[in-house]
This record gives sequence, structure tokens and C-alpha cells, in this order.
Amino acid sequence: MSKPEFFDTPGYGEILRAHYSYSQALRIGDRVEISGQGGWEDDQTFTDQSLEQEIDKAFDNVEKTLVAAGATWHDVVNVHTYHVPTRDGAIGDDHMEAVVSQFRKRAGGHLPLWTALGVRALGLPEMRIEITVVAIVGAGSK
Repeated sequence: MSKPEFFDTPGYGEILRAHYSYSQALRIGDRVEISGQGGWEDDQTFTDQSLEQEIDKAFDNVEKTLVAAGATWHDVVNVHTYHVPTRDGAIGDDHMEAVVSQFRKRAGGHLPLWTALGVRALGLPEMRIEITVVAIVGAGSK
């Protein structure tokens, strides 16, 4: 069995490790799992941005974290997105459309599993989305 390796995303990963005592990614053999990623900057602050820009930034942060562990979006096999809803009774079309746009941009024809959940709050008050993924390195090239 492969030994677990833990990774921190350069920049905010070191900040989160120091403040909250956790890692950004875990790799065991070819399997990579990442902690929830939000739409923050490298210094772990939030800029005044639209929901779409925050979702784009969260996807950028997923990509940076995958790269730190030796994976890419084409290796992603499972995605969980957590949303603070913009509608009563549903996540909201604005969330869903922005996420689908990012899947098309980053994964192309590679179609990972996806679960989208609406939640009342996320880890930081500024967050409106958080994303976790599981990747199998090499999955996108097979």
C-alpha cells in the first residue's frame, strides 16, 4: 500500500495550515483528494467580486491544489460543490450555470461525477461556494 502524502497549495495553503492545522491535498498512489476550496486570493482574503468571479476563482484554487499534488482537472473523477443558495428552495441558476461553464472550460469532454449541495453557511462568512474533488492521476489520459 502506498504511503499517504500531504500537500499545501502555495500561498494560502501555508496560511490555512498555520491557522487551522489541516492540509490542502492528500495523495495515496494515484488517488488525490483535496480539502474544500473557496474563491479566495493567495493571501486567503476575498476581493469584492461577483458570484461568477468567486466561482471562477474557486475553480482556479482547485486547479492549483490539484497541481500541487501532481494532478489536473482531466484526472478529476468526482466533484462536490457546496453553495449558499441565491433562491429559496434551490441553489439558484446563477450558481449552476457558472459551475457548468467551469466544467466545460476545464474538463472539456471529460465528465466527472458531480453532487451539488445547498448549505446555510460555509467555513468563512465571505464564502458562497466551496469545492472538493477526487482525482485519479492518469484517468484523463486513458
